[in-house]
Amino acid sequence: MSTSTRKTVTGAAIKQAIETRDGRTLASFYADHAVTRVIDRNNPPSRPREIKGKAAITAFWDDICGRAMTHRVDVSIAEGDKLAFTQACTYPDGAKVFCASVVELEGGLIADQTIVQAWDE
Repeated sequence: MSTSTRKTVTGAAIKQAIETRDGRTLASFYADHAVTRVIDRNNPPSRPREIKGKAAITAFWDDICGRAMTHRVDVSIAEGDKLAFTQACTYPDGAKVFCASVVELEGGLIADQTIVQAWDE
């Protein structure tokens, strides 16, 4: 993985960082006060997992990018200070995870993110 450098948050930059499993670059996209919410089977909409602050979000991406799996960003859409993208992941055993993510930017950094994910069981 490459060292952390602040880059402009775009769909292309997110795609590059996710597909190369570069957690440090992904973490550099977040504001210090950012919040990421994860909604899935274990974390329903009424009780999403909340990851608060850049340090916690860095640990989240380090975990995700450190897993032996492939990551692919298929779609990204930007409008003003909002960006959405889909991510498809595959573990070596063939199990798949699909995520849809919406982010809100403040000052060019991600301030708020919601991830909805589903996986094979």
